[in-house]
Amino acid sequence: MTMSDKDSFTFIMSLSILDHLGRRLYRSFATVLGEAISNSWDANADNVWIYIDKQKNSFVIKDDGDGMTWSDFQYKFLKIGYTKRKHGETHSLGKNRPYVGRKGIGKLALLSCANKIAIISKTMGGKYVGGVIDNPELDKAITDDLNPQQYPLAHVVWDDFDEYMKDHKKGTIIYFMNMKEGIKSSLDNIRKILALFFRFSLIDKSFKIFVDDKPITFDDLDDLARRTEFLWIINDLSDPYTIEKLKYDKTNRKKDVNLLEPGKNIDIEGNFKGFIASVRKPADLKIFGTDERVSVDLFVNGRLRERGILKHIPTTKVPENYLYGQIHLNDLDDGKDRFSTSREGIVADDDKFKQLLDSLSKIIARVIADWDPLRRKYHREGDPENTSITKKERKAEELYNVVSDEYKIAEDTGKPELSEKVDRWVDDLSKDAAYNFSSYADCFISENLIRKHIEEKNVPLSKKAIERIDDIKRREKSNKDKGNISIELRKTPIDTSYLAMDDLANVVDKTKDPMKEAGLSRDASEYKPIRDALMHTALLTPEAKARLTTVFRNITSRVRALLSKE
Repeated sequence: MTMSDKDSFTFIMSLSILDHLGRRLYRSFATVLGEAISNSWDANADNVWIYIDKQKNSFVIKDDGDGMTWSDFQYKFLKIGYTKRKHGETHSLGKNRPYVGRKGIGKLALLSCANKIAIISKTMGGKYVGGVIDNPELDKAITDDLNPQQYPLAHVVWDDFDEYMKDHKKGTIIYFMNMKEGIKSSLDNIRKILALFFRFSLIDKSFKIFVDDKPITFDDLDDLARRTEFLWIINDLSDPYTIEKLKYDKTNRKKDVNLLEPGKNIDIEGNFKGFIASVRKPADLKIFGTDERVSVDLFVNGRLRERGILKHIPTTKVPENYLYGQIHLNDLDDGKDRFSTSREGIVADDDKFKQLLDSLSKIIARVIADWDPLRRKYHREGDPENTSITKKERKAEELYNVVSDEYKIAEDTGKPELSEKVDRWVDDLSKDAAYNFSSYADCFISENLIRKHIEEKNVPLSKKAIERIDDIKRREKSNKDKGNISIELRKTPIDTSYLAMDDLANVVDKTKDPMKEAGLSRDASEYKPIRDALMHTALLTPEAKARLTTVFRNITSRVRALLSKE
């Protein structure tokens, strides 16, 4: 039995495919902008102009690329899945740019953010062609289960384009009307997004992006640069942003940018380059007024390919919340299609991508190891999970940083030399601060716990202790009279509040033979001269620190033993 022509079958596409591949797939406004700008790049445009009209809740993207004929518009632009790489081409004719587009479905991103999208285009010397996609009408067509041939685009209202067609010799203009979620971002923030995510516009002098006729430049990232503290260069990346905006100027480091260290280079195997930078606080990565956050992103041929690439190698370490940067690996754009349908990521199990992630995990480990000492060097809170110093030392450092800030002299006082000198003094003191602050806390807690113990147990005071208390009381009264002070100084002016560790120790744990028998009083005698120097805010020698540390370990153990008898 043979088949007739009527028995042959062909695919019929429902318009709902536009929903699945376009309107429901693309969520980010930045992604929509990216698809339109990338089309302009592939079309050999020299310039892309973006015009924002918040009052009308609309925006326009216009370029001076090759433009489209009627045939191009119908059989290339409106053909879902049409790709410029069909016959193996990887670069554009004329400018020899690496193509960004691949699947031929990125154009559907244009449907996701506005209720109506009007598109017109023309080649040099040609006439404009185009049409209008009305999303509410498209919804009805999808509900009615029409196929694409049953849904013709609406006709262009040419008056809408009057001001944009002036002096426009060739290229494409797309008008997004009635944005679905409104235009939330300010112009400044839109500029930042473009500067961050469309890097090829900043490194290729033949391609420029304008917002309301003002070009996007690295100057749009000045705020981010000023909030940047530290920089790591990967495989000797030469990048205008890191060179011009994150330059290290020791003589003017605070006024220029917040970068406190020259960039460290990380050499690692792999045909990729990039940089990682850290900001002063996690909130500095937020582009205020938007849903966007600066992160470590993957770029291929200058085009953003995946946001927040560190999500593939999470470490749950504190420093990750401070990091941003760019990783550039053009090798990912080869004969294999490894990009996800949404254009917002890479297929996770791709071998080249996995190799990159393996190298990146080593880079991040190095950055995390560097970050905590650098932060502490400049009196910032570091990584509490880093065990290179004790928890007590870290908290003491943090307390010192908070207190010392009150003594710094602002640069805008007109006395930069004085400001720098005081900063040096504060830096010098910080080397001893962690030890002195934590040692004072040890003294404060241990001595007050012994006082509580004596009070609770009604331990009788010795004759020597009573004489010592009377002497201190007399001297304190004399000093108060001289200072014209009549208020009570001690919260609980009980007798033991006048005794220091050596006297307290003799009350609760006095040894009969200090030369032979261990006890708290013996430790306290050794402890007293160093403790007194500490309480007079002296800076201790390394030998005194070592001795005090050893003695205090004994005191802590004995105080715990004493309290355990409770």
